[in-house]
Amino acid sequence: MIESKRKAIIFFLLAAILAGTAGFLTLQKVKALNNDLGTMVNVYAASGDIASRSVITPKDITVEEIPKKFVTEEHIINTDDLENKVSVIPLSAGDLITKNMLKQASAVMEENNRLITLMASERVFFDEQLEALDRVDIIVSLKDKDENKTEIFMKDVKVARVANDNKKFGGVQVEVALDEAPKLIHMQNYADSVRIIKANVGNGKAAAPQVKKQKPKAEEKPKAKEKSKAEEKPKAAEKKEADKKE
Repeated sequence: MIESKRKAIIFFLLAAILAGTAGFLTLQKVKALNNDLGTMVNVYAASGDIASRSVITPKDITVEEIPKKFVTEEHIINTDDLENKVSVIPLSAGDLITKNMLKQASAVMEENNRLITLMASERVFFDEQLEALDRVDIIVSLKDKDENKTEIFMKDVKVARVANDNKKFGGVQVEVALDEAPKLIHMQNYADSVRIIKANVGNGKAAAPQVKKQKPKAEEKPKAKEKSKAEEKPKAAEKKEADKKE
C-alpha cells in the first residue's frame, strides 16, 4: 500500500512538472506570437449594407480591431479618408473598407454639367501633368473642307479629377456644360489632334512700382517774408535819422 502511494505521488509530481513545462512553453509561444503580430489597430468597416456609388456617412461605418502586422496602406484608419467618398462595390455589414474600393464623390456642382474623361492617347496630348481644380484650354487640329486648321476649341475648362495609370499621370476628367459634352466627345473621337494645355492664372504682368511724387517744400515764401522784414528795419532807421536832422 505504501509503495503504491509512493508511485502515485511520483506519477502526479511528474505530471505536474510536465503540465507546468507545457504551460510555460505555450505562454512563451503566445507571447512571441503577440510580439510578432504587434498591437491591435482600429480600422473601419461597414456597419450595415452600403449600396455602391452612395456617399458613405458616419452611421454607415463601425470600428474593428486587427493586429498591426496585418494592417496595410489600403486599410482605413482615419475617418478623413472616408469624407465625400463612395464605394464602387456594394458592402455588407462587417466588410472592411479599403481605399481601393473608394472613389471621390462627384465633383460636379452644377446640375447641367457633366464630367468627360480625356485620357492620353494618339489623338489626345497633355503638355504637362495636371491636378484637380486646374483650368485648361483645349486646342484641336482638324481638316475642314480639305484645309488643315488649328483652333481653340474650349477655354478655361475646369479639371474635376485626375486619372493615373500605374501611378503615373494618364488623363483627366473635365467638367463641361451638357450641351458642350457631345462636341467635346466628337472632337476627342474624330479630330486629328486634341491638345490640352494648362491655363495661366492672371495676366502675368507685374504692376510697376509707383513712386510717390513729393510736393515741393514751401519754405521760400517764409524766407522771402523774413527778408522783406529785414530790409524794412534799416529803412525805418534811416527815416528816423532824417526826421531828427530836420
